[in-house]
Amino acid sequence: MGFSTLLDILGSIVIGGLLLMILLRLNDAAVRNSYIFNGDAILQENLVEVVKLIEFDFRQMGYTSDWANANPSASAITFADSSSIAFLVDGDTIRYSIGPASELLNTPNPNDKMLYRSENGGTPLASNMGITKFELSYFNYLGDTLALPIVGSLGNIETIQIDIEIEDVYGYDTTYAKTAWRQIRMSSRNRNQR
Repeated sequence: MGFSTLLDILGSIVIGGLLLMILLRLNDAAVRNSYIFNGDAILQENLVEVVKLIEFDFRQMGYTSDWANANPSASAITFADSSSIAFLVDGDTIRYSIGPASELLNTPNPNDKMLYRSENGGTPLASNMGITKFELSYFNYLGDTLALPIVGSLGNIETIQIDIEIEDVYGYDTTYAKTAWRQIRMSSRNRNQR
């Protein structure tokens, strides 16, 4: 009877331990799924906000409220590179650029970078929305890609392709969710200030 009781207790401990491990794994899976779901929702919101701001500014490129200030012989784009651009909007110069990943060493994601937006050469406003890629490609009126850097021929830019990639800033267990957006061949009506 003593040996049988010991076997019963030992069996109960083993079965109880297995049930406890199953419960802990289920809890871990639930926490992981919740964290990833919430991270994905935040990631999508960040992407939408960045895209709304960029599309608003890029669509205003070359706009002027006073037609007397328009200069149809000049391009609204004043600087164009693969990771930065400057253009005129109603007499103001708007500049977008992306910083190096080394600026954000305090975030868990080693790939995220600051997106900078400045007006008239003022202090750039920075946004850390988890952006890991901000690339610009430029095309002429035939749809051919213009070689970078574009110097002296800014008026040849007919359309712009914008590629943005955003990763979750915090991630889960070094796994960072990722989303991307591409605006193919964006063109502003006022690009040549007409």
